[in-house]
Amino acid sequence: MSTTSLPTPDHAAELRSAMLAAGFTADGLLDLLGAPAYAALARSETVPALRATRGGGDGPLATLVRLFLLQQPVPYVHAASAMPVEAALADGWLRREGDEVHATVDVRPYGGPDGEDWFIVSDLGCAVGGAGGIGSREEGVVLGVGGASTTLAGITVRIPVGSALDLGTGSGIQALHATRHATRVTATDVNPRALGFTRLTLALSGAPAAELLTGSLFEPVGEATYDLIVSNPPFVISPGARLTYRDGGMGGDDLCRTLVREAGARLNPGGYAQFLGNWQHVEGEDWRDRLRSWVPRGCDAWIVQRDVQDVTQYAELWLRDAGDHRTDPAEYAQRYEDWLDEFDARKTRSVGFGWITLRRTDAAEPSIVVEEWPHTVEQPLGDAVLAHFARQDYLREHDDAALLEAHFTLVEEVVQEQVGPPGAEDPEHVVLRQNRGMRRATKVDTVGAGFAGVCDGSLSAGRILDAIAQLMQEDPVVLRDRTPEAIRLLVEQGFLEPVTRPGQ
Repeated sequence: MSTTSLPTPDHAAELRSAMLAAGFTADGLLDLLGAPAYAALARSETVPALRATRGGGDGPLATLVRLFLLQQPVPYVHAASAMPVEAALADGWLRREGDEVHATVDVRPYGGPDGEDWFIVSDLGCAVGGAGGIGSREEGVVLGVGGASTTLAGITVRIPVGSALDLGTGSGIQALHATRHATRVTATDVNPRALGFTRLTLALSGAPAAELLTGSLFEPVGEATYDLIVSNPPFVISPGARLTYRDGGMGGDDLCRTLVREAGARLNPGGYAQFLGNWQHVEGEDWRDRLRSWVPRGCDAWIVQRDVQDVTQYAELWLRDAGDHRTDPAEYAQRYEDWLDEFDARKTRSVGFGWITLRRTDAAEPSIVVEEWPHTVEQPLGDAVLAHFARQDYLREHDDAALLEAHFTLVEEVVQEQVGPPGAEDPEHVVLRQNRGMRRATKVDTVGAGFAGVCDGSLSAGRILDAIAQLMQEDPVVLRDRTPEAIRLLVEQGFLEPVTRPGQ
């Protein structure tokens, strides 16, 4: 594990002020670099940004970009015009070699959800992970903002809470988000170096400090409970634990399973726990059943599988992430064999990736939804997560008779698609499609399409069905008996929204 000392946050406020004055922000970078070079940085590609800043002269913004994002030495005099350089040297953000200064850490401007100008601090060259591989780096390297980080931040529920726990904080992005809506934030990591970076991230972003604890899983927090728990854990299923930032050190998907199972007892009533994870698809076992078995007692759960890779694709992805494809071919082949041997021993044929959300509940029959949705969604999804569990509460409290008495409205921006041969009198099937949130699509029959189309809150579901039965010359009793299941599905998936009537 790396032993390189980290900067201190003693003068972080002055450094932050200088960075903001120079325009070293997400918007400032876009203006300076242009969209293509700015997007390339998110892929860990620095050549376009280097080209874009060659003509930037010695202005403060170009100087900060070359120092902290591109890790290029700059003349001392240029650094002095961009920041309190002596304080930065004293605190360890910079080191001096002759007439030039070098950055000791990677600092990336990051735009908060409400326009905040934040900064994520990480190891040099690790503002984002994966594109270039880090096989030449030490195992304790701390990454900055990557796709997984922003995905978790986007799905996290953002409601005021008393306490939040960021488990496996890394460079602190989840803890940083949590400071906006949690009175008390705790961040843990098995790597003490990561906690040092979290401290820097919070200080340089002008955010409140967090409680920082070293240790694995829930061990550092003892018996403490929280209103919100988030974790982007080291979920990679690998033979061994070479890289602290990604390999959990447990066999198979045991780390993710343990994290989920233990989270229930750490949640306050009504509290949420949200994780990213990998899970095995084992021969002879339904992956959905595997994940249902993880859900702790006393918790509702919503688990969404976003992607599946066969074991060869999965091994190649993470071997490249570690830079193993650049090593001796024989060594690479042996590592590849080790991964496949591990999967064979566990009868694993593929690996799933997705989101797991738990909510502590006192319901007699918790709701557990496990589904696959690999399609495009609209981030952020925190409100969609809250809405999902609110719908589960509603459906749990309303039997079929109550659904028929209820009033519904069709959610905004739902469109109807009719599919069938050109010129056909009737479509083969009708699809309702959302343009917001999860962007779901679901097939409905003629009755379902007609029902959804007239739901404006004015009539009860039962009265709408009676009218449809009359139009279609069907028995209204039969239609009332067979339709609640379809209504329940449309409510569960967010196409229909219950309307609260006066006196209800």
